[in-house]
Amino acid sequence: MIKKVHMISLGCPKNRVDSEVMVGLLNSDEAFEVVADIDEADVVVVNTCGFIDAAKEESVDTILEMTQRKADGLLREVVVTGCLSQRYHESLVKEIPEVDTYLGTNTFTAINDVLHGRVKEKALITPGSFIMDANVARPNTIRGGTAYLKISEGCSRSCSFCAIPGIRGKQVSRTLDDVVKESRKLVDSGVKEIILLAQDMTSYGIDLDPKNNRDYLIRLLRRLDGEIEDLSWLRLLYMYPWNFTDELLDVFTNAERLLPYIDMPLQHVSQKILKSMRRNIKREKQMDLIDRIRDIEDMVLRTTFIVGYPGESDKDFQELYDWVEHVEFDRVGVFTFSPEENTLAATLDEQVEEHVKQERYGALMELQRGISARKNRDWIGSVTEVIVDGISEEHELVFQGRHYGQAPDIDGVTFLSSEHGGKHPTPGDILTVQIEQATDYDLLGIIIPDKPLDLSGAELSISTSK
Repeated sequence: MIKKVHMISLGCPKNRVDSEVMVGLLNSDEAFEVVADIDEADVVVVNTCGFIDAAKEESVDTILEMTQRKADGLLREVVVTGCLSQRYHESLVKEIPEVDTYLGTNTFTAINDVLHGRVKEKALITPGSFIMDANVARPNTIRGGTAYLKISEGCSRSCSFCAIPGIRGKQVSRTLDDVVKESRKLVDSGVKEIILLAQDMTSYGIDLDPKNNRDYLIRLLRRLDGEIEDLSWLRLLYMYPWNFTDELLDVFTNAERLLPYIDMPLQHVSQKILKSMRRNIKREKQMDLIDRIRDIEDMVLRTTFIVGYPGESDKDFQELYDWVEHVEFDRVGVFTFSPEENTLAATLDEQVEEHVKQERYGALMELQRGISARKNRDWIGSVTEVIVDGISEEHELVFQGRHYGQAPDIDGVTFLSSEHGGKHPTPGDILTVQIEQATDYDLLGIIIPDKPLDLSGAELSISTSK
C-alpha cells in the first residue's frame, strides 16, 4: 500500500532546502506519495529548527501535536528531522518516545529507508550536514518564480552566542561548477529569481581555496551573472561583515542580475559587546562598511541585532539604539538573547533579566517601525519591477509580489492591482508597477500595462501590518 507523507518544514530557508531534498527522495519512490493536506497523510515528517528558544519551542510543540494525532489514530508514523533532532536527539528519545524515528542534519536523506522499515535505530544521527549537489532532484516549493540555492553548509566561526557550528559542523562549500550547474537547472525549470544561501556567505570557498578566499564569492557571482542568461534576479542572504572587500562591493555595482540587497547580520555596535560576541570586527570598521555599502545606488540594507546579551548595559543598548536611529537601516530584525547550551555566552556573568530584554526589544522594534514607515512612503509615486508570488495570503482577492528590496518571508510585500487596463498578474512574472500606497511594512501598486497608463482617479486601499 502506498504511504501518504506530509512534510512540515520549520525554521530558516536553509532548512526548507533540506525539506525539498526529502520531498524529492520520496517522489522518486513509487511506495510514497507526498500530500499537501495533513488529513490525508499516513506519515508526517517534521523538519525542525533548534537555533534559539522560540524556534525550539515551536518545534517541540509541533512534534507533540503530531504525536497526539498518532495517538488519536490519525497518523501511523511520525518522523522528526533537522537541527532540533540533531542537537537534542538523546533527550528527545527519552522525552518523546512516541516519535518513530529521529534523523539529523546529515542523515535525513535516509528518509526512504526509514519509511520502508529498513532503519532499526530510534535515532540515526551523525556529525555535520548533508551537502547538496546539482544532481539532487529536489522540487522547488516556493510559489512564483523564486528558488533557494544553498552554496555551503555549516559555519567555521566561533561567535559566542551561536550554536550552529555545533549543530551543523564547520563550513563546507560547494564547488563553483556545481553551483552554476544547479543554477542553470533552476532557471531552465522556469525560475526567475535565485536566492543564494549560506550561514556565512562572505566566507564561501575558503575551505576550497584558502589562497584565494577573498576572491571565491566574487568569482561565483560573476559566473552566475554572466553565464545564466535567462536568470532575472540574483539575491544573497546572510553576509557576514568580515571579508566584505571593495572588489565584492564592485560586483554589486556592476553585475546585471545581482540585486542591490544585502542581508548582513551585525548583532550589535557596542565595541564591548562585539568583542564579547567574538564578532571579529571592530565598531569603527563596521560603521565604515555601512557607509561603503550605502554608496551603492538603490541599495537596500537589512540587518539583525541581539538585545539583552550578557553584560549589555543601558549605555550599550543606548549606543545601539542611537546608531539604528542614525543609520536608518531599510530592514531590521531584533532578537532577545537566548542562552544556548554549549556556547560561551550562556556561561557569562551579568545575564540580563528577561523583562529588560523585552523592554529593549520593544523599544528597538518601535524605532525601526517608524523608520520603515518613512522609507516605505518614499516609494510612493515610483515605478519599479515586481516579481509576482501569487494570491495574497492576507487578501484572497489580491495578488502580491516583491520588488528587489523585499526578500520572501522576511520582508514586506507589494500588493498588486491590475485596475485601469493593467495586465492580470501571473505568478513568476516580473512586471512594471507604480507604487500608490504604503503601510509600515508593505506597499501597494498598480501594474503598468503595455500602453500608457492614466492613473488619474485611481482609488486603492489596503490596510495591513506585520
